[in-house]
Amino acid sequence: MKFKKFISLSCVLSLGVVMAACSNESATNEDIDLDGPYKIEMMANLHTPETPSDKILNMIEEKTNTELDIQWVPDSTYEDRLNTAFATGSLPQAVPMGFDMYTKFKDAIRDDQFWEIGPYLDEYENLSKLKDDVLKNTMVDGKVYALYQGRPLSRQGYIYRKDWADNLGIEKPTNTEEFYEMVRAFTEDDPDGNGKDDTIGLTDRSDLVYGSFKTIASWFGTPNEWGEKDGELLPEFMFDEYMDTLDYMKEIHSNGYMNQDFPVTSKPDQQDMFKNGTAGVYVGSMADVISLYNDAIELNPDLEYDVHNYVEGPNGEFGVWAIPGFGSITLFPKSSVKSEAELKRILEFYDKLMDTEVMNLLVWGIEGEHYEIIDGRAANIPENQSAIDNEVRPLLSLEIGEPETSGRFEGYSHYDVKTKADELVKDNENYLIHNPAITLDSETYIRSSETLQQIITDATYKYILGQIDKDGFWQAVENWKNQGGSDVIAEFNAHYQEIQ
Repeated sequence: MKFKKFISLSCVLSLGVVMAACSNESATNEDIDLDGPYKIEMMANLHTPETPSDKILNMIEEKTNTELDIQWVPDSTYEDRLNTAFATGSLPQAVPMGFDMYTKFKDAIRDDQFWEIGPYLDEYENLSKLKDDVLKNTMVDGKVYALYQGRPLSRQGYIYRKDWADNLGIEKPTNTEEFYEMVRAFTEDDPDGNGKDDTIGLTDRSDLVYGSFKTIASWFGTPNEWGEKDGELLPEFMFDEYMDTLDYMKEIHSNGYMNQDFPVTSKPDQQDMFKNGTAGVYVGSMADVISLYNDAIELNPDLEYDVHNYVEGPNGEFGVWAIPGFGSITLFPKSSVKSEAELKRILEFYDKLMDTEVMNLLVWGIEGEHYEIIDGRAANIPENQSAIDNEVRPLLSLEIGEPETSGRFEGYSHYDVKTKADELVKDNENYLIHNPAITLDSETYIRSSETLQQIITDATYKYILGQIDKDGFWQAVENWKNQGGSDVIAEFNAHYQEIQ
């Protein structure tokens, strides 16, 4: 999608709205009812089959002195609905969007169609606590336009069959050599003791980011999407460490230590291999261990899982790739938020929403009804799961910040390995590999990113499968450059220099 077309269309279709916004720019606080409930229109992603009941929402409205008019949009159609609302000048006052959508809206942000909120955040007790590092990752040209929904910076690590490792006398791997030895032994040394050649070490899927590849690449010291070399930003696949990862994965694959058809394996099929005892190692989000375990013990009540994050590469160091630290952001269009006074009233709502009591209500529901407190954490009450699904879960898309900034409860797990995973997710923050290009822009990248990424994705898979050699891979890189990649490098670096 090319947003310049949408922006032009928006200017035509919403001229009256924009003019009205301009004419109201001078509105003062006297135009806003600061005492009565303030009505706020917003969109929200719906990740559940049904919209939430009003039970919790009514309580949140009372505590924040607001009347919330929420357009619940199924996640599968959210981007289309957002694009249509933007093109027709009918955006509500608060507009959440994911990272990819946010990138496409940057031209509109530069065109002054959304409020810059950075200068206001220090005026609010709770909003001022939002993490500077995460806010920085949301910036456009050094300015903050969005509130963010926080996410752990890196959940990545590996989950493994501890009972298999114990059977073979293997300790948890802490470097890439030991990791290789585990997947070899889980394939060749009959870890389940059934006398059959029916296991493999690693289960993987058709995802080079959230599957195994990117996390293992981090262990080898590969940059996170982009890295700096000799003062210039270059894509990760132009670094030696990326090729080292390719060789490592190719050896695991060629020796049969992982599923041979991983480039066409779905996530459910990948996880099934781990749960049913075909594979012994799962690289990805360590938080997945609870759902994997709950399903797996239905098949084998005696199995044991464990998790670990720290795996040193050949350089003797550990690093793990980081996300920007947010799942979505919320913007405030000037076409619907028509004055500074209105903006401040809406920011006041989000500030109150971040109060610990209100955020616990939003995320967990009512204590004693939806959750209970165990060891200072919130645990869902299992027998009330249907009420949780109907009254609480849909509201999670409204969260702002994270537990550290709002003070809300973190979740309790009855499964100690999940508790360990949560602690290792926090430990990952000591070893993060950030993407230095996260806030950079490139018109060529916006226009051609899918085509360019497919070139490298195909070459990566083909190399691991043994279908091309190093020369073939570098030919693909040259093709990437010729198809617009060289322009992306130039545009990213030009923007990078501008903001230094």
